[in-house]
Amino acid sequence: MNTVLRIAVAASGFLALVLLLVAGPLYQLEWLGLSQAFGLMRWAFYLGVTSVVVTLGYAIWRRPGARFGSVLALSALTGLIAAYIPLNQMQAARSVPPIHDISTDLDNPPEFVDVIPLRANAPNPPEYAGEETAEQQRVAYPDLGPVILKLPLDEVHEAAEQLVQRSGWELVASERDNGMARIEATDTTRWFGFKDDVVIRLQTVEEGVRLDMRSKSRLGRGDVGTNAERIRTFIDALPLVLNDS
Repeated sequence: MNTVLRIAVAASGFLALVLLLVAGPLYQLEWLGLSQAFGLMRWAFYLGVTSVVVTLGYAIWRRPGARFGSVLALSALTGLIAAYIPLNQMQAARSVPPIHDISTDLDNPPEFVDVIPLRANAPNPPEYAGEETAEQQRVAYPDLGPVILKLPLDEVHEAAEQLVQRSGWELVASERDNGMARIEATDTTRWFGFKDDVVIRLQTVEEGVRLDMRSKSRLGRGDVGTNAERIRTFIDALPLVLNDS
């Protein structure tokens, strides 16, 4: 009985981490539905917390030797990681509004064109989410807005397309005509394989080129700030690509 208890205590943290890590791949393989995958993450959190408590309690109670004590310490650490990741995700979700459609132009958001057929079965429609979403974005992400680049349109267009490819996004369309350009792409998250679509609109203006960008999730009410961060990261990286070209 003592041996079984030792194994169970030592394995608890590792099992919690395994449950957490397989949630995304099992969803991508369609072996689990989204609610089931999120349920697996919750169980990973509960087991992770339990593992930390149990391993510490067992170590105090039984005072194991250095070798088994190291195993318990590693189990507690993995349990802590398994508990922290879903907890951090939950806190991140609560820190941002439950929206999934982010744009640098809230009065005239860039429109999807070539991406629309790819979103045919997506729960979230391709049309902009509306004024309620815009108002929440203004409060949560006041830094997001259009960017003016004092460069020729073709140079900005080529750099933006290059950055899309460097970012690992799937390029769906890239067109330039009559002082305007449009790039559409899809970014797939690694863990759960969620697909978010991006449209970049470039317009020739008196100062140079105005860049607007929109990023929208195909699934889910909220995005845990992912779309806003994607836009922010792209805009910050674009000048570096332009300098390299």
